[in-house]
Amino acid sequence: MAKNTLKKESDLEILENPDVLADRLTHGSEDFVKKNRNVLLGLFAVIAAAVVGGLLFYNFRSSQNEEAQAAMFQAVHYFEADSLNVALKGDGQHDGFVNIVEDYGSTKAGNLAKFYAGVAYLKQGKYQEALNYLEDYKSDDLILQGRALSLQGDANLELGKKQEAAELYMKAANYKANEFFSPQYLLKAGMAYEEANNFNGALEAYNKIVQSYPNAAEANDAKKYQARAELLAGK
Repeated sequence: MAKNTLKKESDLEILENPDVLADRLTHGSEDFVKKNRNVLLGLFAVIAAAVVGGLLFYNFRSSQNEEAQAAMFQAVHYFEADSLNVALKGDGQHDGFVNIVEDYGSTKAGNLAKFYAGVAYLKQGKYQEALNYLEDYKSDDLILQGRALSLQGDANLELGKKQEAAELYMKAANYKANEFFSPQYLLKAGMAYEEANNFNGALEAYNKIVQSYPNAAEANDAKKYQARAELLAGK
């Protein structure tokens, strides 16, 4: 019994500790391979299965993404033609963004469909539906991710959530901050903070435009609003 227990512990150590396995293979004798043949075969089988499984999953995701891209083509066409309901729900032959998200949401194209769906619902004045999709959209794209955060701010503002809107505009401004988009989002943040009666927050947003982006088109407006925010904040 003790002998079997020791063998099991030794087998587990081989499986769980790569250094032990490497040392045995490098410095051990042929006896090690013979004695642990079943353990090694099992280990290599697991590794092989993981590699094969990974390749199959990659191929599956690639084919899913291609299908989603094909489905997106017609939906984007309807979106650009301002046929928003058809773009969202489809035309009976082609899927709309809603179905594309449901069927291919984990793919890159499906993720992009979330952005389009959010924008379409926002244009229709369906602000909560817009938020549902825009909040689920995730990207490292400089333009689209910042834009998605700003649009979430727009939806919250329309829903009367002014403080939340301002915070989302600030988040958009700070996402890969740059001189082209950040000043726009900061100005929106300042105005939303003012609507929320958070004049210190507004002042912070306007100050950042003036100090960090003095050459931006928004800088002149920021200076005017800055003075007003200072007065209202009692500075």
